[in-house]
Amino acid sequence: MRPQGRSLNPFRVLVTHRNFRLFWTGQTLSLIGSWMQTMALGWLSLQLSNSAFVVGLVASVGALPVVLFSMHAGALVDRVDRLKVCRITQAVFLAQALVLWLLTITGHVTIGALLVLAFVQGLASAIEVPARQSMIILLVGRQDLQPAIALNSSGFNLARIVGPAIGGLVIHRFGIAWCFGLNALSFVAVLWGLLLIRLPAVPSAFIGVSFRQVLAEATRGAVDGLRHLDQPGVVRDLLGLVTVGAIFGAPFITLMPVIARDRLGLDAGGYGVLLASLGIGGLLGALIIAGPATHWPRGKTLRTAGVLFPLLVIALAFTTHVRTAEVLLFVIGVMMIMFNALTNGILQLRVPEEYRGRLMAFYSLVFVGLSQVVGAFAAGAIAKVVGVQWAVGGAACVTLGFALWTFGRSPQLARL
Repeated sequence: MRPQGRSLNPFRVLVTHRNFRLFWTGQTLSLIGSWMQTMALGWLSLQLSNSAFVVGLVASVGALPVVLFSMHAGALVDRVDRLKVCRITQAVFLAQALVLWLLTITGHVTIGALLVLAFVQGLASAIEVPARQSMIILLVGRQDLQPAIALNSSGFNLARIVGPAIGGLVIHRFGIAWCFGLNALSFVAVLWGLLLIRLPAVPSAFIGVSFRQVLAEATRGAVDGLRHLDQPGVVRDLLGLVTVGAIFGAPFITLMPVIARDRLGLDAGGYGVLLASLGIGGLLGALIIAGPATHWPRGKTLRTAGVLFPLLVIALAFTTHVRTAEVLLFVIGVMMIMFNALTNGILQLRVPEEYRGRLMAFYSLVFVGLSQVVGAFAAGAIAKVVGVQWAVGGAACVTLGFALWTFGRSPQLARL
């Protein structure tokens, strides 16, 4: 059934929910810095190593803690104050960016240092992502969850446009180190927003409990969460699509520095334009989901985005024309964010509150963890042997085949 009486204005939730407005503003400003750092880190890895494999390795090491600890973190997040968790982990991100800036500006940065700092960031992300994602419903309520998730994606993609554009300029004028320094400064914005948010205090369930007991309880909670998510139905089908898409579809982003330099003959500025094209498309996709798509049949929209995304990635993998690549990345951004925002919202509304942290932990494990540890690492290794176009195109073919199979065998998804 199509929602009735909802505004087509995608920014309505910012006007009506003060806490979400503070959260979104701080996150968006901080993400601009984070995308500057992501762009600079990929380019720096390629400069230091001249290897597609190492570019994938740095991304993979940063995601390894997410694979190892996300479900444990999700079990803990379901029983503590999520707002406090977000404040602490954002402070860790600030410190990590500062160290990266200092090492780079003094000329002491190495691949080893990048790997260590990526691992530290991954540890914080394993806790921060499920806490932040599962907190959104507390900021806006169930009725506005879908547009809030979509608008949150719009902030992410606005940052993906602005961050690489600024990053390319900063690298050209001041050097790559200042991308990391400005990212550290940007975390002040998100901490400011989080400190101003007011939510009911949540007492910790682990006060006076030993670390060993906390770990045991987290393990039990993680296992219970996985059992709940594995029950047959729409949730399991959607998580299957998300998992395969993240592992086989998303790693093209990690290998974008290689595509930009080796396939399209671009420098750091051209690489930034490619990322900005992807971000502009993603921003449009998020605004569509937050506004007009609230009146569209979700099943048909999900199926369209889920099939078109891998088809477009296959086309991107084999193009050598810069303008074609920019157009393809724009449409890829639209489809990717529409699919991700829809699945995120549907999943959160179908999972009980006591499992929401673990759901978002699994989401993080897949998107941040398996996407990099398995997908990006394997794609980097394959690209080294057969070329980046075959690595990216072949993986997207797997995504396409699984999407067609899942939508074909699951009529429940069509009826969403």
